Amino acid sequence: MNTTVTLGKTGITVNKNGFGALPIQRITTEDAGKLLKKAYDAGIRFFDTARFYTDSEVKIGEALSPVRSSIYIATKTAAQNAEDFWKDLDTSLTLLKTDYIDIYQFHNPSFCPKPGDGTGLYEAMEEARKEGKVRHIGITNHRLKIAHEAIDSGLYETLQFPFCYLATDKDIEIVTRCKQENIGFISMKALSGGLITNSAAAYAFQAQYDNALPIWGVQRESELDEFLSYIGNPPAMTQELSDLIARDREQLAGNFCRGCGYCVPTCPAGIEINNCARMSLLLRRSPSELQLTPQVQEKMKKIEDCIHCGQCRAHCPYGLDTPGLLEENYKDYKEVLAGKPL
Repeated sequence: MNTTVTLGKTGITVNKNGFGALPIQRITTEDAGKLLKKAYDAGIRFFDTARFYTDSEVKIGEALSPVRSSIYIATKTAAQNAEDFWKDLDTSLTLLKTDYIDIYQFHNPSFCPKPGDGTGLYEAMEEARKEGKVRHIGITNHRLKIAHEAIDSGLYETLQFPFCYLATDKDIEIVTRCKQENIGFISMKALSGGLITNSAAAYAFQAQYDNALPIWGVQRESELDEFLSYIGNPPAMTQELSDLIARDREQLAGNFCRGCGYCVPTCPAGIEINNCARMSLLLRRSPSELQLTPQVQEKMKKIEDCIHCGQCRAHCPYGLDTPGLLEENYKDYKEVLAGKPL
């Protein structure tokens, strides 16, 4: 089994285990440093972060700047105009303690940035590449339409898109098109925001697509150890894993919150939508006691403050009826608290 992947025309070739650095914003700088260094020492060379991920870039800069020339860093900007693009890029370069970004990505834009679109974003990206501050141009998205448009445009060297064993045929088509067009494909949400709990099955699925580079969100050393073990002993798709995937597809396919969080900042009631709208699944797919603490109960109770403004629904890249999901999950949660068996 081939345990490396090349990201299309970038030529970047790394082990088929990328380090997703979103979760390290939730742990101390010291603990993050240990994880990052352990990952590097074990052979992981691709690290994905974003300006949006609070202090994630700081932690990568602190831990990995001594080995900068041996790793690939992908980060992202959510800038809406050229001025903010340059501010984000300069900030990222400073925090990451580097003078170049290997892959600089537009972070889940609601449109596909192109030259002449009036925003100045793509022109700024091209200028940054000419100056050597950016080596490769990428885009991330959760929307099929934008993903296809990015592929069609010929402007992007990499696409980062949600891809896991719950993928639909439409999602798989995106991966296939990227391979045909020699565009690097980076799998985000490879564990579906924590709903996929069998990492061997998750890896074996990704291994079936030789152009896909999964970035695993890592927060705990035990999680990292699982993926590091796959460097020398990659899981193959056995009948047992195939059956597990089939069961999960049946339970999880379709109308469920992926936990991406793009709706959260828009909620006037301050509801932690990305966890509350999938609480029923979290209760049943992770240790339930973690979800029944007074703190989580308080977060769930905030659903009562929902004013049904529709902002969350408007910002959901999956087109979900988020207010409806919140109501369903809150009803189930209250029943579990009252003794309903899991």
